[in-house]
Amino acid sequence: MPILRADQRSITMTADDTTLRAALDQGNLPILLLVLAQLTGDAKWLEEPYRPSRTLALSDNDDGGFTESRQAEIRAAAFTVLRDWRDGRRVLPQPPADDRITAMLSVSLGEHVPPEYGETMAEEAGFHTRSEVSWSGDRPAGADRLHVLIVGAGLSGVATAATLERLGIPYTIVEKNPAVGGVWWRNTYPGAGVDTPSDLYSYSFAPRRGWNRYYAKQPEILSYVQNTAQDLGITAKVQFGTELTSATWDEANQRWHIRLRRADGTTETLEATAVISCVGVLSRKSIPDFDGTDTFSGPMFHSSEWDHSVDVAGKRVAIIGTGATSQQMTPALAGVAGSVLVFQRSPQWVAPNANYLRDAPTSVRLLMEQVPFYATFYRLRLIWQFQDKLLPSLRRDPAWPHQDRSINATNEKHRVFFTEHIDRELGARTDLRKKVLPTYPPYGKRILMDNDWIATIKRDDVKLVPEAVTGFDEGNVITADGARHPADIVVLATGFQATRMLAPMEIRGRSGTSLHELWGDDDAFAYLGMSVPDFPNFFIVGGPNTALGHGGSAIYIAECSIAYIAQMLIAMVQRGLSSVEVREDVAKAYNARVDTENESLIWTHPGMTNWYRNQAGRIVTTLPWRGVDFWSMTKTPDLDDFTIRQS
Repeated sequence: MPILRADQRSITMTADDTTLRAALDQGNLPILLLVLAQLTGDAKWLEEPYRPSRTLALSDNDDGGFTESRQAEIRAAAFTVLRDWRDGRRVLPQPPADDRITAMLSVSLGEHVPPEYGETMAEEAGFHTRSEVSWSGDRPAGADRLHVLIVGAGLSGVATAATLERLGIPYTIVEKNPAVGGVWWRNTYPGAGVDTPSDLYSYSFAPRRGWNRYYAKQPEILSYVQNTAQDLGITAKVQFGTELTSATWDEANQRWHIRLRRADGTTETLEATAVISCVGVLSRKSIPDFDGTDTFSGPMFHSSEWDHSVDVAGKRVAIIGTGATSQQMTPALAGVAGSVLVFQRSPQWVAPNANYLRDAPTSVRLLMEQVPFYATFYRLRLIWQFQDKLLPSLRRDPAWPHQDRSINATNEKHRVFFTEHIDRELGARTDLRKKVLPTYPPYGKRILMDNDWIATIKRDDVKLVPEAVTGFDEGNVITADGARHPADIVVLATGFQATRMLAPMEIRGRSGTSLHELWGDDDAFAYLGMSVPDFPNFFIVGGPNTALGHGGSAIYIAECSIAYIAQMLIAMVQRGLSSVEVREDVAKAYNARVDTENESLIWTHPGMTNWYRNQAGRIVTTLPWRGVDFWSMTKTPDLDDFTIRQS
């Protein structure tokens, strides 16, 4: 039986009739129909003539394709039902059953959402709990003998701590930064924000209703993470300015011996039953070995270390790189800096998205905050739109005749669609077309939301330089063609060491071998992205092959991993285990499947370069399966996959 989630029960409506009517006038019709069907129990709201048109591309399909008169009818019906609930004349029903969720979403989206998504979507909605949230029966004696060290207090670290907090498992968090937030504390460059919808990029256990933007900017995201940590009592348990330098497994005593370094240079040691790494793949900056970096006379800094003491007004700002960071930063600097030069090794595909630049209207935020199930159904629609449905179209078709520009027939349609968008945005500036139009297949690199990128590079005070940077002299950026480009400030939007996972920590396992020795410089692997043979009671959240190259929320994958790890810890308590270590044959078989699957996908298409691959060409970072597949793989651990040791 589904359990009505606390945040659904706690929703109250304070809007008066006039305010409610005005808000509903801005409401999304496909979602309002779901709310009507749910609150009334009347199936007619999911049948003709109330079936919305199909939701296409990245749109929300706000009007549902309905005529104005039909829209007015739906809004009026929603007003009546919601007013009755507000005034106590209607009882809030229980959530829909799992199979009902996917049936409802199929109607709302205008396409088939497979039933296999029912349970995971119910968990994401909070309609019932994940399997790790509560013990079976009374909490077993001995739970307090565990002591878990969590490394990192970013998104994953907070989610991990929240889970252990619910379970009553003692833990400590160490965080090298002086505050909670991880990548969102570190990256404060102008325009910094998320490229996943805000309502999807949030915890299932602590959803935020009523984001200020459809795609939140850094301050709002950071505030959300920090407030969540504070509200759950996590912040007080974080040791800030503290970095794990080494961890060594003590086989005889079945413990991890850990060395920490404080910001002031002092060190400390501690012991833990288990270690959970939540450091993420975008935590260590990557700076190419440019010539002359020490000779440039002006400020030069990496995008993740934005120097707010530097005044860019009226200055010539050079941005090295055209990835997601650059495409957020450049429009924010244009018109503030005197001029902006953007240096590009290769162009990026950009996707049109009407919501990307939009603030969420006050009326829509009211619906999210005060209408039962509205924000929840919106989140579930986003899961299908942004997370999984794309992946089948990224499979390479060996028989496809146009391998130079796309990988299959659907990918070719994507190429045409994105090309048409770029051409529309360029308009008369056809002189820029060769610079901005990629020649590789779409999604070979993570697709970017169009953040007024084309409009920005058309400006007179912005110049796109399609040349690789080789170095610097006192006042210039030097490119591969030998040209010198005058600049006052240089920003290195050059990304992160994504394939050098867990560097520079030294983690030594049962045999004394370190992870760095096992993985080499850039060839990390792990069973389910979490467990490595020879490293008992060591788990990774955001580990190898868990990033979503095809889109979706990193938080979803992190929560799947955390639920799996939590169940392993519960099993250790309930079965009296001192250690669990994934079997080598199990890990090898899993990673062989990962590599085989990745070889069939676009990221290994000949000629593709991206931050997913190591120097040998192996995909190290991205998950080759749908989110629902990973959820299924991690739903219930099989202890037969592990070597276990009794206490």
